[in-house]
Amino acid sequence: MWDIFLKTLPFFAIIALGYGSGRRGFFTEEATAYLTKFVFYFALSAMLFGFTANLSIAEIIDWTFVKAYLAASLLVYVLVTIVAVLRKRPITEAAFEAQCGVIGNVGFLGVPMLTLLLGPEAIGPVILVLAVDLIFFGSLIVILVTGSRDGQMSLGVFRTVGIGLMKNPMIVSITLGLLWSAYSIPIPAPVGEFLTLLGAAATPGALFAIGASLASKSAERLSVAGWLSFSKLVLHPGAVAIAALVIWPVEPYAAGVMIAAAALPVAGNVYILAQHYGVAPTRVSASILISTAASIVTVSAVIAWVSGL
Repeated sequence: MWDIFLKTLPFFAIIALGYGSGRRGFFTEEATAYLTKFVFYFALSAMLFGFTANLSIAEIIDWTFVKAYLAASLLVYVLVTIVAVLRKRPITEAAFEAQCGVIGNVGFLGVPMLTLLLGPEAIGPVILVLAVDLIFFGSLIVILVTGSRDGQMSLGVFRTVGIGLMKNPMIVSITLGLLWSAYSIPIPAPVGEFLTLLGAAATPGALFAIGASLASKSAERLSVAGWLSFSKLVLHPGAVAIAALVIWPVEPYAAGVMIAAAALPVAGNVYILAQHYGVAPTRVSASILISTAASIVTVSAVIAWVSGL
């Protein structure tokens, strides 16, 4: 595990650098917002397009993989929701707590880190995990919050969900990359170099942005945030491991990548949604902060374990 820890340490060191810059005021919240936008819309999109344009849909789609990951994630999602309801939290808050329990930072942390630590072949499984998180759970939270507030489901809710998915640059870049690959369109050398240069900014930019954004996060409501961090860092990868290795056996390498992706800390976009809807942003903020700090150890442990698979 020590060797893996040393390999993951540079990633978390860049996060720490961003955090320190944010706390010192050297990197303001406005600067962090613009850096995040650059990574989200340009650098990460270029990286994802470059990866998927060289893959075929057959290499990515594995329905057993999707079933195992989705079923395990839903189990943890329901468990966290039940705990929130037993604490007499409204369904909107319960939905965001459940989101914290299963949605990891796959886009900004998982894509760059897992493809470097576990090999470029990890991109296919990582993209499948990212797709389930974005399409299924990203839609579910909007439906639950909007439906709960309106008291009913309407076509407007599903229209909002559809537009949101079509505007998500990660989904767009993955889709375009797969279409490019499906039609076997060659990538001209200058375009390939452009994508490589731009995509190379995704890893340091995303990690620094994660750290800088954490600088403005609050550590209040520690008991609930601790439970949600435990759910994300321990229960989620544990449930995924049982599903992928025992109940619906997945090819060992892909299963290892899936488990490692499930072990990632709470994603920053959960906070963005919580702030947008005005639902428990402080609780979500604390969960992101605590889970990211704890993941320095837990992610290393999980990656060391799955490397043996």
